[in-house]
Amino acid sequence: MAKSDLSRRNVLVMRFSALGDVAMAIPVLYPACRANPGTRFVMLTKKWPASMFHDRPDNLQVLGIDVKTEYRGFFGLVRLALKLRREYGIDAVADLHNVLRTRVMGLVFKCCRIPVVKLDKERDRRKALIHHKSDEPVTPTIDRYRNVFVELGLEAPDDFTRLYDGKPLPESPLVPEKGQGQRWIAVSPFSAHEGKVYPLELMKQVIALLNKRENYRIFLMGGGKEEKLALRDIARGNQHIISMAEIKHGFIDEYVLLGKCDAMLTMDSANMHLASLMGLKAVTIWGATSPACGFRGYRQDADTDIQLENMECRPCSIYGERSCRYGDFRCMANITSERIAQRVIDLVEQGR
Repeated sequence: MAKSDLSRRNVLVMRFSALGDVAMAIPVLYPACRANPGTRFVMLTKKWPASMFHDRPDNLQVLGIDVKTEYRGFFGLVRLALKLRREYGIDAVADLHNVLRTRVMGLVFKCCRIPVVKLDKERDRRKALIHHKSDEPVTPTIDRYRNVFVELGLEAPDDFTRLYDGKPLPESPLVPEKGQGQRWIAVSPFSAHEGKVYPLELMKQVIALLNKRENYRIFLMGGGKEEKLALRDIARGNQHIISMAEIKHGFIDEYVLLGKCDAMLTMDSANMHLASLMGLKAVTIWGATSPACGFRGYRQDADTDIQLENMECRPCSIYGERSCRYGDFRCMANITSERIAQRVIDLVEQGR
């Protein structure tokens, strides 16, 4: 019996956004749930991220809530915290976000003498890194998540493999059957910030190079009107390139697709973390950000990172939201399409 079976019976876990950060909680939360079978875990997040928690342990309950309308403002958060305490008997809180909303809720629980452990954001280390006063990397986010559970006295083993491990993949009518000898590559060319996006014209060159291989099938991933139009243009007239943006789908469909893929090409974005959830290796292009910022996907390898080394200006931000001091995002634009395509091919063909 795990130590927490007697001391922690109902643990609230909070992480509202962003999508990739919520996805990174799964490789920590699922093993913690399985290692503490006498504890019920209540994962609190926003409604859309809540739908990504598939194949979850029996002692995990996921709540998707609306913090902008239903529980808006200070008093809305207080009401939510008291409701959760009353309905779920919360006796410990793991705050994996450590922002104003979760700190307000944490204060309510502390007033009720319920222990709260918050994520260490390592702000000083982040600041030193992006101002180039130190090369010391930020502790990986997943490790800092795990430390929160450990500080609560919970078992938190690092033994996540992938969703549906040892089980057949679910059925998805949107994902075709994989033909014999085919190699499937998921390509996710977008991110929330320009500093983390490889120029689209260069990405088209990468896709064209990959598409020269007869047995390759390329699945383009993205969302939003502009992304949909861009991917439609790339896929137009080529039966070996499929834009998933044209097909209304959910996380279950993405998991099935990624479970059949041989590799992913992605930015520093949520799709890198979705690939990790399915044990899929990803070639990741880093621009304004860096793996040193702590957001490399779970068990993704450093040798599949593509970045320009020894640039005095990068990383220039933790999240990639800052404008480029030179105005051209040379950290991305100066990476050749041939280098990226060859790295993907090496991964697909040789598994390295």
